[in-house]
Amino acid sequence: MAFTPTQTDTAPPVSASKGSTGRAGDKIFSGLSKGSGILLLVIMASIAAFLTYRASIALSKNEGNFLTTFDWNASANPPVFGIAVLLFGTVVSSIIAMAIAVPIAVGIALFISHYAPRKLAAPLAYVVDLLAAVPSIVYGIWGALFLVPQLNGLNLWLDEYLGWTYVFDKTQVGVARSLFTVGVLLAIMILPIVTSVSREVFLQVPRMNEEAALALGATRWEVIRTAVLPFGRSGVISASMLGLGRALGETMAVATVLSPSFLISLHVLDPGGGTFAQNIAAKFDEANEFGRDALIASGLVLFLLTLLVNGAARLIIARRKEYSGANA
Repeated sequence: MAFTPTQTDTAPPVSASKGSTGRAGDKIFSGLSKGSGILLLVIMASIAAFLTYRASIALSKNEGNFLTTFDWNASANPPVFGIAVLLFGTVVSSIIAMAIAVPIAVGIALFISHYAPRKLAAPLAYVVDLLAAVPSIVYGIWGALFLVPQLNGLNLWLDEYLGWTYVFDKTQVGVARSLFTVGVLLAIMILPIVTSVSREVFLQVPRMNEEAALALGATRWEVIRTAVLPFGRSGVISASMLGLGRALGETMAVATVLSPSFLISLHVLDPGGGTFAQNIAAKFDEANEFGRDALIASGLVLFLLTLLVNGAARLIIARRKEYSGANA
């Protein structure tokens, strides 16, 4: 008996006009995508070229060592300036912020994704995401008017019980306008970023892995330790790198809280220090043409430092391609 195709067994014919329209749309989308990528590279190259050109003008007339000089007298004759204090302050405050923010952010992300009831998890996640939208100047004002006075007691406690570590030995009397305070404020600012990204990574853990661990008799913590954290390790590191990128370049909040000085001290509770972004914001208006070139030179170092952080994050993501969608 011969098989006669019915109307439902045959695919509807595709008209040539629809096929040509689809191919034209693909070409347009491909061209726009490539153009956007090329435009981004051009913008990045233009920024790098501008910073390099203006920095070369300042560095050619600098009488000090740009990497080791502690002073910043770009308007002097001859000009003497260096980034030693700025690099130290930027790195130290960012390390303090990461040490405080990352463990708390991972804990909040785990609570929202695996412990909190659904009625509580959704509002809590919304509040965390909302904190990321708070402007930097608002954090700075809150830090200067509330956080700085409140940290005086914590500084005295750290000096009394951890002063033997030298790092927490407070040698100067004054308000808590120090790199430690800056680190605490930066930790609060980057907490929503690290939490949000980590939460999304933990939610991508295959349900089968968690159910298999529970079937073997694992407790909730053992499931997280053996199934969730190993799967999300690279994602958490990438989220931390994003937070670190913001901490390195934060300007207004740091400038509002920190009492700047061009001295390097390992006593993080003592007032003083400086960061790249804070120094640029504080000195740009009063600087002359050459002074602005010197500030741009310090901005070039911050630009390169940020690129290194982002490059490290991309390398970590590349090790686990499932986070970048390559295996989707």
